[in-house]
Order: sequence, then structure tokens, then C-alpha cells
Amino acid sequence: MSDFNSDDYRYDGSKKFDISKAKTKFKDIYADKAEYEAMQEESAKELDELQSMMYAHNRYGLLVIFQAMDAAGKDGTIKHVLSGVNPVGVKIHSFKRPTETELGHDFLWRTNQVLPQRGTITIFNRSYYEEVLVVKVQPEILTQSQRLPVELTEDLDKLWKHRYSDIRNLEKYLFRNGIRVIKFFLNVSKEEQAERLIERIQDPSKNWKFEEQDVKVRDQWAEYMQAYEDAINETATNKAPWYVIPADDKKNLRLTVAKIVAEELKKMKMTYPESGPQRTEELRHFIDIINAQTNKP
Repeated sequence: MSDFNSDDYRYDGSKKFDISKAKTKFKDIYADKAEYEAMQEESAKELDELQSMMYAHNRYGLLVIFQAMDAAGKDGTIKHVLSGVNPVGVKIHSFKRPTETELGHDFLWRTNQVLPQRGTITIFNRSYYEEVLVVKVQPEILTQSQRLPVELTEDLDKLWKHRYSDIRNLEKYLFRNGIRVIKFFLNVSKEEQAERLIERIQDPSKNWKFEEQDVKVRDQWAEYMQAYEDAINETATNKAPWYVIPADDKKNLRLTVAKIVAEELKKMKMTYPESGPQRTEELRHFIDIINAQTNKP
């Protein structure tokens, strides 16, 4: 990946995102299966080393958000990218349909409960962005499920504007507290998604992944694409950028995401804690004690 440039996928507010021009495929960055596996192993090792330093440094946290249409590859990407990272330093949260308890709170409440601790990476499989994606395409959720006061839903354009603002402010707040935020939109084509959904139906071992709702959502594909375009343009900032990654090829997708996460970790001014002369001498003393314990009958 010597010619890799994350700026090719990055949106930080400096340019407009046009989803109609966003690619779903890109040139292979690996030659064959063997090279792919070698690159993945190297990426996993690099991420593990960086996360270990992050854990020891204990000043930063990293929130990585994955958003996409169904069957775009979120689960597999998370699994493969983090396969070699010490699980002590990683937390993964998947957000499904809100519970009654969650619906009884503000729209950021359920995700705020599990924001990253310092020294750790937290992965959101879907996130608070659902509130300006699914809910925007299906605004009846606001009145029927979220039970917002009537006066707050009379002007939906104003409501979305406020939600975008709330999200930007949250991410700015997190940055100011040492929590970095990066957001991935896995851009799968409608044709590739169709193949993957059909595979879930035809393969008994994947039936559990299929939901009828996925088919209903496809009928509103254009509305969802517009919602993603709006959300990215409204919330892409230099401190909390979006990365729009072609998702029709899962292997290219995984390698690209791993590289970008590693880049983000490298931007953090992290070091392993250093021992002073006095502490070094104290530690050397423990070597004698340990050796004596080993030789003790």
C-alpha cells in the first residue's frame, strides 16, 4: 500500500460530498490471496502495537463509527480489522432498534453511556447517526416511537438542523477531552447489496442474517443515499472526519479501514511511560528478589 492516500476517502468539511460520484469499487491493493493475508496480518500487528501504547499512555481514547446500508460489510470489517488487537483495549457496541428505556431518553443517551475510556478503542456498529439517517427517511419514528413533543416536530427541517448541530458539538466536545472520532461510511452498490441479500436467503447458515426490513429499505434507496449525503456534509469536520470507503470488495475495504485507523492512532502524541533513575534502580532490585524466589527450595 505504498501509494495509499487516506485523503482520497476523507471528508472533513473542506469539500462537498456528492454520493452520486462516490465509488463503490476501487483497484485492488493486493495481488492475490497470499498477499492479502500477509497485509492483513501486518496491519493487525501494527494496530495491536499502537493500541498497546495507547493503553499504557492512557491519555487518549478513539471512537470509530461504522455506518452503512445492510449487508455492506460492517460486521466482517470490524472482525477482521481488530482480529489481532488485545481485547482488553477494545470495546464493540452494536446499536439495534432502540429499547423502550432508550426511547425514554434523548437521542444521544444510549450511545453516551458507552463512549470510549482513555486508553481504549470503542467501535460503534451503527450509532447516533441513525437518528439523522433511518429516522430522517422514516420521520414517523419521531412522533410514534420517540414521542417527542408536538411543537418540536412541526418543523422537521429545523429538527434535523438541530440534530446535526448536536452531533457536531458532541464530537467537538469529545476531541477537547482527548477522545478522537473517525467515521466510516461503507459505500456498497445497490447491485452488490442485492447479491449479498440473496446469498443470505440461499445459504441456510446465513438465514439468521436476513431481515424482511432489509428489502423494505431497498425501496427507499434514493432517500437513504440522500440522507447519507446530507449527514456527511453536515457533520464532516477536521477533528471528526468521515471516510467514504468503496465496499463492493470486502478485502480491499478491510485493508483500507485498517490503514486509516492506524494513521489516526499515529497522530496521537503517545509514548510508553518512562521510568526515572530511582524507579529503574528499584526495579533492578526486584530482579534479585525474583531470582532468589526461583532458587528457593
